[in-house]
Amino acid sequence: MPFPTLPAVFEAALTAQGYGEPTPVQAAVLAEERANADLLVSAQTGSGKTVAFGLSIGPTLLAGEDRLGRGGAPLALVIAPTRELAQQVARELEWLYAKAGAQVVCCVGGMDARQEARKLQAGCHIVVGTPGRLRDHMERGRADFSALRAVVLDEADEMLDLGFKDDLEAILDGTPEEKRTLLFSATLAKDIVTLAKQYQRNAIRIDTTARDVPHGDIEYRAIRVAPNELELAVVNVLRFYGTGGALVFCATRESVRHLFGSLRERGFSAVALSGELSQKERTDALQALRDGHARVCVATDVAARGLDLPDLNLVIHAELPQNKAALLHRSGRTGRAGRKGISVVLVPTTRRKKAEQLLHSAGVSATWSGPPSAESIRAADRDRLMNDPMLKEPASEEDVGLAAALLEAAGPEQVATALIRLYRSRLPEPEDVFEPVPDPRGPRPERGERPARMRDRPERDPRDFGGQEGSGAPWFRLSVGRNSNADPKWLIPLICRLGHVTKNDIGTIRIFDRDTVFEIDPRVADRFMRAVYDHPDDAMRIEPANHPGSAKGAPRRDGPKKGSKKGKPNAPVASGERGPRGIVGPPRSKGGPPPFGKKSFKKKVRMD
Repeated sequence: MPFPTLPAVFEAALTAQGYGEPTPVQAAVLAEERANADLLVSAQTGSGKTVAFGLSIGPTLLAGEDRLGRGGAPLALVIAPTRELAQQVARELEWLYAKAGAQVVCCVGGMDARQEARKLQAGCHIVVGTPGRLRDHMERGRADFSALRAVVLDEADEMLDLGFKDDLEAILDGTPEEKRTLLFSATLAKDIVTLAKQYQRNAIRIDTTARDVPHGDIEYRAIRVAPNELELAVVNVLRFYGTGGALVFCATRESVRHLFGSLRERGFSAVALSGELSQKERTDALQALRDGHARVCVATDVAARGLDLPDLNLVIHAELPQNKAALLHRSGRTGRAGRKGISVVLVPTTRRKKAEQLLHSAGVSATWSGPPSAESIRAADRDRLMNDPMLKEPASEEDVGLAAALLEAAGPEQVATALIRLYRSRLPEPEDVFEPVPDPRGPRPERGERPARMRDRPERDPRDFGGQEGSGAPWFRLSVGRNSNADPKWLIPLICRLGHVTKNDIGTIRIFDRDTVFEIDPRVADRFMRAVYDHPDDAMRIEPANHPGSAKGAPRRDGPKKGSKKGKPNAPVASGERGPRGIVGPPRSKGGPPPFGKKSFKKKVRMD
């Protein structure tokens, strides 16, 4: 279906950019009966909204003329939630309105406000900006919105979520009543509809997609990962899907800094994007991605909306999103404009249930698997090398002459070997990762008996402390068990990381349904507990425990009995009394956790 009849300047611009037919949202917005109406549009991210509203308001701005006249007070105002999205919208409108002679001014936080003011005072046709900066210009008398013919609110739901409601109302209250108002939102929630009723006149409601429905061009994969190997899994996923750009989402700025540094250290061409960066740093990072100088962007949810990065075929959720909307918006950075994309959700075995609920609520059908192995990555490298387009490109006379000289000097086998080495030298090495099994619990073993999969596993070479289980060495409890796919393969590195010890300092490990208890060498127990207290981990809580063989100290498996009058599981209890997680020791002193004995012990692993 071709585009409907448009002014010649827009048809020429679309042809130059290679547009052949409209997307569903563009076709809906440009329908003849909606030409001069206010619109309330729900559209999927990456559906071509910018071109849709740019073309929709075009006839309104031209008012029957072939070109726009000299710039003065702006005729159109576009408000976007973030600096990056506003700048992206401005770039789109610049090429769309280039042949119409439009002057586009972008006003966003973090840029030189005085320079923006000079451009506004010099005259323009379209202003694109963020709510805070636009309101500031308006209140200082730098922006005159009295001549506006059209106002567009892009990603309105995100602006309300970010707390821009007061800014939006202040700006809209300062615009003429006789104007077109187009409101675009990923969802049409109650607050969006309320805003539309307040500032639109008989708006036509357009739903081009169901609310929070997964994108059909995105393939979802859920990858089970040991909790202490998330970073290694990110490396292997990036290496396995080695073509095109990738966007890696983290939950916090600290996580972005850490993962960004780790990827750069391994040789990835990566950039970081978070709210703590200056505007110049964020702009440079995005430009590096667009230019191809960087392949990986590590970001917080600041990049989850509106950004359109070319050649982005992979999104990795290094940390689970907060809700289904965040999952879909993050994933929506790929699979845009008809291209296919892959969204990979890394699922720590301790958060499997939450991930399943998240995917189910979002209506996403994901393919579950373990992380890509080093062997599968090397196999993919071989396939990519054999199918590299450079091997099929026609050679120039100079290249043919040099190739003949190389073959004569070194021989074909040596030249091919050098090519392989050069190819591998540009690729970061894959990591050896542990693949958690889908459901390792199986039938419940008899009390005191280890399951066959544990019993038959070769024993690690433990440090012989000369004692036996129950010799009086300090025991600790970790808040994960068989229900969370606990396995010594990833439990031991996790304990070492949290407690700043080595695997030789860990003795007997006993895994129950809801928790795990383990011994620590008495000689490092004080240091271990101090490290745990000083660097708490909410997802992996470690605390002192009694010997699991005693009736009093046995880990609880079923919670309090029905009708019990005991308090909540985390209710405080006095020192020395029986608490929900065992006997509570003396309060922690300023110098660290209470001291432990010095008896030695042997290492065992047991599933109870």
